[in-house]
Amino acid sequence: MATGSVTAGGQDRVRRAANSRAVEVAARAGFVARGIIYVLIGVLSLRIAFSGGGEQADRGGAIAEIAQKPFGTVLLWLLGIALAGMALWRLSEAAFGQAGPDGGKATKRAMAAGRCVFYGFVAYSVLSFAAGDKGSGSGSSDKNSQDVTAKALDWPGGQWIVGIAGAAVTAAGLWIAARALMRKFEKHLKMQEMSARMRKAVAFFGVFGGTARGIVFATAGGFAIAAAVQHQPGKAKGMDNTLRTFAATPAGPWLLALIAVGLMAFGVFSWANARWRKV
Repeated sequence: MATGSVTAGGQDRVRRAANSRAVEVAARAGFVARGIIYVLIGVLSLRIAFSGGGEQADRGGAIAEIAQKPFGTVLLWLLGIALAGMALWRLSEAAFGQAGPDGGKATKRAMAAGRCVFYGFVAYSVLSFAAGDKGSGSGSSDKNSQDVTAKALDWPGGQWIVGIAGAAVTAAGLWIAARALMRKFEKHLKMQEMSARMRKAVAFFGVFGGTARGIVFATAGGFAIAAAVQHQPGKAKGMDNTLRTFAATPAGPWLLALIAVGLMAFGVFSWANARWRKV
């Protein structure tokens, strides 16, 4: 009986820690960091659209852009720590559920666990770059995608593995875009605390930004499927080459520019989450 009480007490303390002010601050800092990365990716994409710039329009390009600024290393440390805070918050969601009446569902907790792993990896890459490992955070997403695809294709059943992974990324992209269009994000925000004008602005950035982000994910997944079907790792594309592909369409650079502005809008939407997200 005493052992059960001690165990329950320990679980309560862990749960209180997960719901603490520190975790809330960490989550909000993470949203700020995510917004910075997406705004920078959008800016780099605009440069590519109108000047054919050679910068990488992906996370690596954003990190390299920050590193070139005054106090760039300090900024990267702050960015990496903030992203680690996002990973910590997602871990607490995986362990104890999200805010809201249905936040404890197994599917939501599993998704939170996946996001925890993702943001943990991103935080590690940024912090490694800040610590001096220049080949860490700024690596080309295209080369990484092709290298991973090439290795996977050499495995038994590799084509199926790559194809299923590509289909999963495509489905995730379509899901992200659909949820944005349906404004599902509003249930996670403290909409009642916003003015009418601010609600309209946040809704616009959420719909436009989320849809653009989903389109990029879905397109990248489509390239992975093509790599699997044709057994050509070179067909796989990271974010940079995926974005450049939009400029090669009949719409020319204007489609890439539209997607770029959409990614910047998602960055602004992330900053709105930093202020009004239910944590």
